[in-house]
Amino acid sequence: MHHSETDLKYCQHLHEKFYGPGSLPGGGVTRLGYSKAEDEMHRRFAELAEELGAAVQTDEAGNTFASCRSGPHVLMASHLDSVVEGGRYDGVAGVIAGLLCLKWAGDDGLQLPLQIGAFRSEESSNFGICTIGSGLVTGKVSGDDIADYPSQDGVAFRDIFSERGYSLHPARIEAPLAFLELHIEQGKVLDETGDAVGIVTDITGFRRYLVELRGSADHSGATPMGMRQDALCAAAEIILAMEKLGQAESVHHSVSTVGIIHNAPNVLNVIPGHVRLGIDNRSTDDESLDRMQARLQDILAEVCSRRAVEYTSEKITHFLPVKLDQGLEDGLAAAAEKLGLSYRRMPSGAGHDAMCFPPLCPTAMVFVPCNRGISHNPLEYTSPESILDGARVIYQYLKENF
Repeated sequence: MHHSETDLKYCQHLHEKFYGPGSLPGGGVTRLGYSKAEDEMHRRFAELAEELGAAVQTDEAGNTFASCRSGPHVLMASHLDSVVEGGRYDGVAGVIAGLLCLKWAGDDGLQLPLQIGAFRSEESSNFGICTIGSGLVTGKVSGDDIADYPSQDGVAFRDIFSERGYSLHPARIEAPLAFLELHIEQGKVLDETGDAVGIVTDITGFRRYLVELRGSADHSGATPMGMRQDALCAAAEIILAMEKLGQAESVHHSVSTVGIIHNAPNVLNVIPGHVRLGIDNRSTDDESLDRMQARLQDILAEVCSRRAVEYTSEKITHFLPVKLDQGLEDGLAAAAEKLGLSYRRMPSGAGHDAMCFPPLCPTAMVFVPCNRGISHNPLEYTSPESILDGARVIYQYLKENF
């Protein structure tokens, strides 16, 4: 799709405005949820929205919203935080798309019932739980449950909220007419098929576990191989078993990842005595997640019994798979066709703020390609043209339906 120089320049202007906070020398960013870098991103979002004549407000969880008219609205939102050493497009692309739609509506003299939002702490990098900002105001996340969760700096969530004047029990968000989110795909499908946009059908459910393994931290030279209680060797077996389990369940669009490993005492001449693992199982099929959960417990019991290693397992996150709204999907597909943009319907393997909204209102997502599918990485890249393609699809839908 051809885009005007004006649109390309404005899209680039928005990206540059969001460029600085949390920037790293290698080109990536670290903007953890409820950090000063994320605070600054929200301040810049408010400034950009006000330049378009929007009224800006912040709720009791620190989420920021902008709109040019009062009354019931369609909420178009994403997030502005990042993972550690992440990319510049995850979340930000969706907020940029919202600002583009707000600008186009103003340019066209349309009074669309459109509100743009930026949610706090969508990533789990700072507190070990995702979609905090959107979850708190939709009831998906309980402030009491996470009050004592520590940040990466060791500060309790309740203390961070208290310092900022936020509430662990914020007022619930008023149900929008609909919820729309543009996001980079974070996978390779669109990049390899050449489709301009993806229309999301489902958002994966996920269950995350914290596993503690306790063996005996004995001398590495004086302890015979047959007398060891090596927690790291037990962990190695568990990691490979979870990979095998993920492969077996992949026919159900399931994956399993061991993304965290902490080994103690982590010195060369001591047998590892304590290992902590973080396990992330995902699927659009809840029955597959049930099987993976049961199999994880079997794996832990078998490996640890055989190796005389004690273990504990705690489920720290449980999100059900989410089916998005068929009517919105069809409307977005029709908008893409009208604009001459190729599209495909596809599931999302990643979690998003959008998964908090189906109980409240019709919900949909539009994916745009990212180069080679790279995400959560400083090399993450999505072109301005792709962001504009996705934003135009949403704007076309809004014009025709609201």
